[in-house]
Amino acid sequence: MFSFRLTERKTLLIAIDFLIVELTTLLAFWIMAVRAEWVFDTTYLLNNLGWFGFLPALWFLSAFLTGFYDPKKITDLVAAAASLLRAVALVIVVYLFIYFFFATPGEMPRGIVGYQGVASFVLITLWRAVYISLMRRPAFARKVIIVGAGWAGQTIAQVIQQYARAHYNILGFVDDDPAKQGAPLAPGNPPVIGATGDLVRLIREQHVPEIVLAITHELSAPLFQVILDCKEQGAQITLMPVLFEQLTGMVPIEHIGGNWNVALPLDSAEAGGFYPIAKRLFDLTGALIGLVFYLPLLPFLMLAIRLDSRGPIFYSQARVGKGGKIFQLLKLRTMVADAEPGGHAQRAQKSDPRITRVGRWLRKARLDEMPQLFNILRGDMSAVGPRPERPEHLAELDRAIPFHRLRNAVKPGMAGWAVVNYDYIDSVADAKIRLQYDLYYIKHQSLWLDLIILLRTMGHMLALKGR
Repeated sequence: MFSFRLTERKTLLIAIDFLIVELTTLLAFWIMAVRAEWVFDTTYLLNNLGWFGFLPALWFLSAFLTGFYDPKKITDLVAAAASLLRAVALVIVVYLFIYFFFATPGEMPRGIVGYQGVASFVLITLWRAVYISLMRRPAFARKVIIVGAGWAGQTIAQVIQQYARAHYNILGFVDDDPAKQGAPLAPGNPPVIGATGDLVRLIREQHVPEIVLAITHELSAPLFQVILDCKEQGAQITLMPVLFEQLTGMVPIEHIGGNWNVALPLDSAEAGGFYPIAKRLFDLTGALIGLVFYLPLLPFLMLAIRLDSRGPIFYSQARVGKGGKIFQLLKLRTMVADAEPGGHAQRAQKSDPRITRVGRWLRKARLDEMPQLFNILRGDMSAVGPRPERPEHLAELDRAIPFHRLRNAVKPGMAGWAVVNYDYIDSVADAKIRLQYDLYYIKHQSLWLDLIILLRTMGHMLALKGR
């Protein structure tokens, strides 16, 4: 009955959250007025009107950085509460940083962020608990039928159950293969409930608002006609790769099939006129700011490396950049000298014995990567993009993974969508998952996404999540 789309549900959450943040900001100013014995009236509120824009903006930036609106967290109360707590903490930290280092005395109210943070955490958590309770009821779940019970269909069913179980009620598959009808599929997957010829009837009888098309081969004329009939009935037609992207932040390279033109980043932002210029300015500004903080620390890092092990302090390595161009990537040395006997390229492994004691801490904080700020200034790299591969590894991965060379369509980056979501790769299977994240970034790249990735990367650095 209440068949909201996933984007509509997210919009509803953001709208109610915005109202709560504004109300808790108002509540915070009321508490401050009562405690200070000020008059709480229209003049008082008009004098502080700017805070009703600044605090919500800071709050939503923090919420997006902590993944508060990720599909999987929307209906998981524990994950949502943890993400919300991190967002509120980030708001308080940023506010206090501005208060102590940039504000003049009396310019910023001292306790407002604490009152607002506590109140917003309590009220939004209660609102999210009510939302989750409602969404788990069958009346609110969006009914969906998956067309195609093959590998692609079963994959999207598993992704829905993993990331959006409360949003969707999968009635089942329709498939024309007699061997699949009535046969057991992968554990946990819904059954095959009919052939494609039954689809229009099922939509009418079950009042199904959406079908997911998980067909990787070219549509036959009869199936195409059925899809048109479903559209005529008002059903939303969603391609499997599109839904996969929305839920996971990845491009499903193994399940693209005939939909490659929809799933792959053919219309990259880098092909435009404004974005490359804005991104270059973004890179230069970010690199210069990074160097201001990094250069005072660099002599101490150099001394620690020199005292810990023999060998050079800096390390350069050939990497592949945009368009296949080879450049020398700069790093602080974190491994023993001659870590690759015979010059054979080797990937760093977890608990790699070649890593030195100081190197292990440098890698955890990702301080060994910071000399790449000079690569950014030279134009070899960007602040955000796919991590650059070594030529030897790239040749292997290009042979093993379809579409892998598309990573070279943009400049490689110090930070990346794949790094903040999946981290390091140790095998071809890992590289395949990383590629799906990288293609998503190339397809959806923007300055906003770049900012989100950079700030999440800074969080990883502070949490010592490097390896």
